[in-house]
Amino acid sequence: MAGKLNILFIGDIIGAPGLELTTAILKGVLEKHHVDFCIANGENLTDGKGISEEDAKKLFDLGIHVITTGNHVWDRWDSRKVLGGNRNILRPINYPRDNGGNGFVIYDLGEKGKIGVINAQGRTYMQPLDDPFRTIDWALSKINEQTKLVLIDFHAEATAEKAAMGWYLDGRATALIGTHTHIPTADARVLSRGTAYITDTGMTGPYDSVIGMKKDQALQRFLKQTPFKYETASNDVHFSAILISADSETGLAASIEQLIFPKF
Repeated sequence: MAGKLNILFIGDIIGAPGLELTTAILKGVLEKHHVDFCIANGENLTDGKGISEEDAKKLFDLGIHVITTGNHVWDRWDSRKVLGGNRNILRPINYPRDNGGNGFVIYDLGEKGKIGVINAQGRTYMQPLDDPFRTIDWALSKINEQTKLVLIDFHAEATAEKAAMGWYLDGRATALIGTHTHIPTADARVLSRGTAYITDTGMTGPYDSVIGMKKDQALQRFLKQTPFKYETASNDVHFSAILISADSETGLAASIEQLIFPKF
């Protein structure tokens, strides 16, 4: 059925602080913006690293349809079981196929049609994975057999790699949404051929931190150049998300808007 579809993408949810704020406000956000489909990045959901089955269920119970992840999902061993047990929890598609889980899913919204979600990871300053550009091409060819609505969570370090991917997919995807660096960027826009783009959505978590980590431990890592225990920070929690309006027939975006709310 042709028409407008409102899609919400929630940036990396960091530990208990991010989950608590999402739990408190998501229902209101979904209702206010008449959201038809909701995605969240959950690679840091459980204690700041990885995702547990229990915490994933909490997100689904809130009305989130698909959970994407990234490189830190592997830091928690039981995340592998979670990835293998639910098709709507994705891991980056360009990891070796021997790893469990799925890199894309086609979600059926009934009368509102179907929507594809791809999770991919960049290679610049990250693991030497398969080519994300050509791997996304392959996934698009499969998804486009059923729908033109496709959102991509591109979990990458380098701004240039994210920007290049946005232009590469312009006109062929509904949205290219950057995650991983946890800092919201100010470049949300619809590209010339109709793909919504942002370099990084930002994190849903504590901003009185170093990208979610307690400041003291993070500073010691830089000062001493040795590992320190990761502990999730707790203060100045913000909800960071992207709202996209898309045409369900063409699969192209009409608008993209940042939604950033502090904890009340």
